Amino acid sequence: MKMDWLRTSLIAGIALVCFLLMIRWGEFQERNQPTISQATVAENTIDLSGTSDVPSVSSTPAANDNQIPGATDQPETQSTGWISVKTDVLDVLIDPHGGDIVKAALPTFYAKLNSPDTPFILLNQTDSHTYVARSGLVGPDGTDTKDSRPRFTSAKSNYSLADGQEQLAVDLVFQQNADVTITKQFVFSAGSHLIDVRYLIDNSSEKPWQATLYGQIKRDSYDPNPSGSMGMKPFLGAATSTNEKNYLKLNFDDIADESLTHKKEGGWVAMVQHYFLSAWVAPQEMLNEFRVFKSKNADMYYLQFTSQPTRIEAGSKGELSAGFYAGPKDIKTLEKISPYLDLTVDYSFLWWIAKPLFYALDGIHSLVGNWGVAIILLTICIKILFFYPSAASYRSMAKMRKVQPKMLELKERYGDDRQKFSAEMMKLYRTEKVNPFGGCLPILIQMPVFLALYWVLMESVELRQAPFFLWIEDLSVKDPYYVLPLIMGVTMWIQQKLNPTPPDPMQAKIMQIMPVMFTLLFLFFPAGLVLYWVVNNTLSITQQYIITKNIEKAG
Repeated sequence: MKMDWLRTSLIAGIALVCFLLMIRWGEFQERNQPTISQATVAENTIDLSGTSDVPSVSSTPAANDNQIPGATDQPETQSTGWISVKTDVLDVLIDPHGGDIVKAALPTFYAKLNSPDTPFILLNQTDSHTYVARSGLVGPDGTDTKDSRPRFTSAKSNYSLADGQEQLAVDLVFQQNADVTITKQFVFSAGSHLIDVRYLIDNSSEKPWQATLYGQIKRDSYDPNPSGSMGMKPFLGAATSTNEKNYLKLNFDDIADESLTHKKEGGWVAMVQHYFLSAWVAPQEMLNEFRVFKSKNADMYYLQFTSQPTRIEAGSKGELSAGFYAGPKDIKTLEKISPYLDLTVDYSFLWWIAKPLFYALDGIHSLVGNWGVAIILLTICIKILFFYPSAASYRSMAKMRKVQPKMLELKERYGDDRQKFSAEMMKLYRTEKVNPFGGCLPILIQMPVFLALYWVLMESVELRQAPFFLWIEDLSVKDPYYVLPLIMGVTMWIQQKLNPTPPDPMQAKIMQIMPVMFTLLFLFFPAGLVLYWVVNNTLSITQQYIITKNIEKAG
């Protein structure tokens, strides 16, 4: 007895030490996760010679030589100063040289929990990271060539959307020649992450003016998610909508292997990461060409669209425009901007189930004001919806559990004669009116719904830095003390005890290990996902226990 007590104490002590080491390891990973410089610097262009001759929009010599604007070996001239634009939801820096967006910070989303003075930075041009949005005009009268880009001037270097102001227009002016004035206008709206980018052409010359608008996202392969994390790995890469596929996504390896080119009326191209994206929304009334490709000479990826040529007659004014989005993957906002852009909130192949679940979750949150409580209530609603299929499954399992002793007796009697053993088993099932597969079908019916909810909790930016109760301050990251995963493991173990033991010894051992394996896996899962599993398991245990006890009493 004393030796058993010592052995138990030793095992408990080792388990406690391992648990504390796990917590310390998590803290070490968070302190040492890769970081990048946040100081915005002037952009150095990347050599793309031989990579592509896009945009190619004209037969004129100037257009034929037109590769990616600014793609030369030499760095561009240092800007005299950025143009700063601030709204309630965007903090943007624009480079007068080319009129590119070289930084986009999101003041309403914090870089870290409880750090309102440090907004999340989506786009930036630093010494260690490149992620910018470029746009320009190419073609016979375009301003952008492979060797040069226009330098715009603006009335001031700082713009701010005032309280109560609905829109803010930032005009950058380029005098192309004595008779043609080009104004690159950025229009910001209150509460919106969508920027209207317009080229206003004043052609006072005596001949027509013609050019083509392009928009481009330029980014390296830096992954903002810690590479050492054992948690879930969100998608990082390009996405677009084609005539053949509403949502096509390409990771960096896909792009490096093969570039993509397609044409579509309207359309968009986006750079997607966990919770956030940037996207060029091409002119919706035009047939646009989209290209996604990698530089042959550097770690740089390009996502771009090229619209159709626009002709401005002599003595006339005209406009070329597109939209640029830089913000959260908000499904309600994205579905209003362009068809299928909301699919960047990637619910996998179960999106048709996941979207209604998200709207249900969002509706519950609007009533209770806490995303953790909303997850609990939605899980309860789903369990109620599947109450009868679950009951059928648990009744079948309870009957299997009830005949378990007779099954073991048959195994001992006919263990060496598999054919006889199978025949006697089938006879037992018929006598006891037990269907060995009766517990499977109801569970299979429910699985798509629970998998879809899993993706909803994984993809919803609304859960980012959303608190629950007590120590859980952010439902989108792992439980810092691993309490929820441990509870989940216990509930899984209890649920396993309520299920019939598999007759095969090897299968039985595997089932015994499963709670431990899942607990280790869930240690690094977002707390919101683990909360969902804990609630689901708890409700399942309650229902299954009641049904099992009733059947055992009846027998």
